[in-house]
Amino acid sequence: MADSSLTRFYREHGYVLVKGLIGKEEARAYREECHAVLSRLRPYDPTWGSARRLAGFATELRHCHDVQFHSAAFGRLMLDPRFTGVAAALIGSENVQLHHTKIFVKPAEKGSPFPMHQDAAHFPHTRHTVGAAIFHFDDAPEEKGCVRVVPGSHRHGPLPHVEEGGWHLPPERWPLEEAVPVEAEAGDVLFLSYLTVHGSGVNRSDEARTTLLIQFRDPADRPADDVHHSRGQGMMLRGFDPLTGP
Repeated sequence: MADSSLTRFYREHGYVLVKGLIGKEEARAYREECHAVLSRLRPYDPTWGSARRLAGFATELRHCHDVQFHSAAFGRLMLDPRFTGVAAALIGSENVQLHHTKIFVKPAEKGSPFPMHQDAAHFPHTRHTVGAAIFHFDDAPEEKGCVRVVPGSHRHGPLPHVEEGGWHLPPERWPLEEAVPVEAEAGDVLFLSYLTVHGSGVNRSDEARTTLLIQFRDPADRPADDVHHSRGQGMMLRGFDPLTGP
């Protein structure tokens, strides 16, 4: 379970970095598993056109949805009480439900950035309990394109996004370079409210940046629109679904 200081920081700022949630050796093993999964899949680059314009040169991104269906290792991690305990405390519910999972790998020297956005724009919910956990499986300093956040931006509620080669906030009003970089080490997990404005820079280092995203919610928080389905959506990670009935 998260201590009260983590919860207070999350509720005030809309994010919190939990240091060393998993060990360095565990992170290294999950990193290898991420790259093994991607090596078995047909290459696909989901980089937004707006992200390439932001970078100013050709960048690349590797990813995989629904990773627990590709490797049992990630199924175990999703149920790890070290993770689910923090998630429960941050959303204020003993019940934690899965929304979706993704692997993101930013290749060395040309890993794609993400323009500033709220996850809420992609899958809005009625009570706004949805959160993200970004597991870092290798170090993520600023030069590797770490996540950047606007502290306190979750208090603005859902913001209007634009569709300009992606679905993000207007870059002239929300410049990436003015957001706060959240540098992390292997084993750290960044928790974000889905209302927190965030993005990430280009990986200009000589090593790939490897992360796993687990998006979660209180099961009593229902989707506001019929969008963004995943194969594992609705799986209980902790507790039970109070809305399940005859």
